Amino acid sequence: MKYLIPLTLFLIFSCEDNITENQEINLLFVASEGNFGSSDGSIEVFRGQEKIQTVSNVGDVVQSILVFEDDLFVAVNNSHTIKKYDITDSGLSLPGIEVSTNNSGPREMCVVDDKLYFTNWLTKDIKILDLNTYVISSFSTLANVPEDIVSDGNFLFVSTPHQELYDNQGSLIVKIDLSDGSVVDSFEVGLGPEQLYLDENLLFVSRTSYDANWSASYGSSKVDISTGEVEIVTYGVGTACRADIFKMNNSIYRATALGAIPLDENLNLNQSAKIGDFSNIYSANYLDDKLILGSSDYSSPDTVYLYNNLNESIGALEVNVLPGSFQVYKN
Repeated sequence: MKYLIPLTLFLIFSCEDNITENQEINLLFVASEGNFGSSDGSIEVFRGQEKIQTVSNVGDVVQSILVFEDDLFVAVNNSHTIKKYDITDSGLSLPGIEVSTNNSGPREMCVVDDKLYFTNWLTKDIKILDLNTYVISSFSTLANVPEDIVSDGNFLFVSTPHQELYDNQGSLIVKIDLSDGSVVDSFEVGLGPEQLYLDENLLFVSRTSYDANWSASYGSSKVDISTGEVEIVTYGVGTACRADIFKMNNSIYRATALGAIPLDENLNLNQSAKIGDFSNIYSANYLDDKLILGSSDYSSPDTVYLYNNLNESIGALEVNVLPGSFQVYKN
């Protein structure tokens, strides 16, 4: 089903200059979720360690951001919107474009062939935002609640941590054909699949599940998407893992409350190689040869810590509450 969304067309002319050819720009975007129900999610823009812009009141729970070409896309979960900003030499051109997702609860995004695919909690589906027309259409309806989404160019791979929202009974990665939205395969990876990292033909999966008393259990899984072979490891009592999983210095890392910890060849946490010495890490990624660790005490301001590719601390950034997603723009 396809439906036209009235673009709350913030296409009003901006005073920002467009990026000119041959102009070198290197920007870090930090999306802070904000407090649930407060619509105080924000995006902060850094050049080096200088904060050059803060975009406040982006919406209620800024879930994820994605750089594609010269644009930044933002999924705002509890405001049910996708936002798009032009990237300029001075940050983001305001006010940008806002597209309603019709109360779908958007979560994570990926782009393939000028189409932005995004997961939705409340409608249990994948939708498409056409990047030429800004029309949203339904693409693939799922049995379970989807979370993260990645693509190899031919298929989408989607984690489904819940059968119904918050029931913590989902355990599948589903494989979706980009040609027609059909689910062509699924992989049992253990309870609570969350974030995904696709490294050639190996799909790494972070997992978090909860018992009836909401005590957390953590694990990691790996799917060979060429053979369908799955490896599943569940960790014992110990380090609290976060959802983020990423590649750094040829190793796959998990974000944990203490810092970033690499996985060994058996998917176990190599605690002796931990980077950072914290207790409140909330999120992490590795971008532009930098490890980025977002920390939070659930009140503003929070702090983002930076490490170089030699695992040396190179600085800290003050940000708004709950930094959860990071992107880098380099032209």
